[in-house]
Amino acid sequence: MKRSILKYPEVKSRWDIVGGRINAGVSLIENLKREIFEETNLKLVGAPKLIYAQDILRKVGHHVVRLTYIGESKGKIKLDKEENDIYEWFSLKELKKLKDIDIYLKEVLKNNLI
Repeated sequence: MKRSILKYPEVKSRWDIVGGRINAGVSLIENLKREIFEETNLKLVGAPKLIYAQDILRKVGHHVVRLTYIGESKGKIKLDKEENDIYEWFSLKELKKLKDIDIYLKEVLKNNLI
């Protein structure tokens, strides 16, 4: 999906995967389920697999850890238009060929972790 250019102008509307903040006191998997549902209306089924963790140090005093999971979902997509402008399904081969992709997702793909 592409993040909303109005809400997230700093990401320049690049292709990326579902993501968001972690609510303290809630398990990582429950947070993942919530973010997937909020952004896409899809429900995570089964046990997702953690495939990558990235340390992101963009600002002094801020440390972000990006966790990337793969898993299965079900349902009919209803995109949250405040968070994202559009979505599209890609094969892994097509995804790796995209030019306008988030730099952190690009790293995951480059390392053949999916």
